[in-house]
This record gives sequence, structure tokens and C-alpha cells, in this order.
Amino acid sequence: MTVLRRGARKPGEPIYLRRHLLALILAVGLPVVLLQLYKIYVGPVSFDAQMGFGIVVSILAGLILYYTYRSSAQNQP
Repeated sequence: MTVLRRGARKPGEPIYLRRHLLALILAVGLPVVLLQLYKIYVGPVSFDAQMGFGIVVSILAGLILYYTYRSSAQNQP
């Protein structure tokens, strides 16, 4: 039986760095911020366009996040 100290990771748990979390927050918040900026400077957008844009930007941001940080978020031996 392994006794885990406070703050210690479990075996096999991925190591996430601060930059991973900041990039994840950016990937989640980017569609919302871009849509709001579009509404402010260009004009109103239909709900369908908002949903489509949000989905596309979220998928692209997620793929970029995955390919950028997959090598540095490795499992702890």
C-alpha cells in the first residue's frame, strides 16, 4: 500500500503545468470573448451563427491545445 503525501500525484496521473491550465482557460473562453467583440463592433448575430461559431472555435482551440501540449503532459512514472 502506497501512502500519498499531501499534494503528491497518484501513479499514472498526468502532470499538468500552469501553462496547460492557462491555455485551457483561453480555449474555453475564446469563443465567448470573440462573439462579444463581434457583437460590439459589427452588430447582432443570430443564435444559430453563435452556436456554430462557438462549436468551430472550441474544436479548433481544443485540437491546437492537444497538439501543442501533449508531449509535456506525460504520465508520471
